[in-house]
Amino acid sequence: MDSITVPQDVSKYYDQAISLGIEYSPKLLMAIFTLIIGFWLVRRVVSAIESGLSLKKVDKPLVHFLGNFVNVGLKGLLILSVASMIGIETTSFIAAFGAAGLAIGLALQGSLANFAGGVLILFFKPYRIGDLIEAQGHLGVVKEIQIFNTIILSPDNKRIIIPNGAMSNGSIMNITAEGILRVDLVVGVSYDADIKQTKEILEGLLSNDERVLKDPGYTVAVSELADSSVNFVVRPFVNVADYWDVYFDITEKAKIALDHAGIAIPFPQRDVHVFKHDA
Repeated sequence: MDSITVPQDVSKYYDQAISLGIEYSPKLLMAIFTLIIGFWLVRRVVSAIESGLSLKKVDKPLVHFLGNFVNVGLKGLLILSVASMIGIETTSFIAAFGAAGLAIGLALQGSLANFAGGVLILFFKPYRIGDLIEAQGHLGVVKEIQIFNTIILSPDNKRIIIPNGAMSNGSIMNITAEGILRVDLVVGVSYDADIKQTKEILEGLLSNDERVLKDPGYTVAVSELADSSVNFVVRPFVNVADYWDVYFDITEKAKIALDHAGIAIPFPQRDVHVFKHDA
């Protein structure tokens, strides 16, 4: 039987392939092993970070975002390390990624500022969902805290979207953070009214209302001698949920109680003096 003759060129390529296989097989096997172990370690690290943040009661959106960010970053470094192990030059890739990152960062300065602001807000919690806040000239209840924006609902049910960059760098008034609020009322009575009696009536309304908190106490005092009335400030502290109910109820009850006691609540008046001149 005739023997098969292998062409010289094919034999040369075959020998080169064998040589390369012998040279790179250990590196390739080590790279695959490193990749498998590396992915396992990355999962463990990300899981540990997410568990730690959850124990510190960090908001879930921030926990998931940071977990994904760390996951992508560590896997990217792992792949570059493995590529370097098998002899692939990674310097040019790193330089290209760095240049691309710089260009993207310059193009998205505003968005990156909002993103950083969102991370700070979710981490430090100057306000939470459901809080009534005043910020950037807007008053409303916080409905959503997103990575780039905060969404609040105004008292007249308008949806307001505020960038987180502005929220994290500006002043914020969190009205309901402490759980209690002071109701500020002004009640005016006539100059003929008995101040002591008026004060007792107003204090009685507050002391008999279970929604008014005993600690801190309420305030009833003369605040102003106005043009047509003696003005009393009525300032009880209440739970946030009771604010408007107490505001409207005390206003109504004050009018009824003062009328019943014969104490007038005057309206603005002006005295006009007419002088007659002889012709």
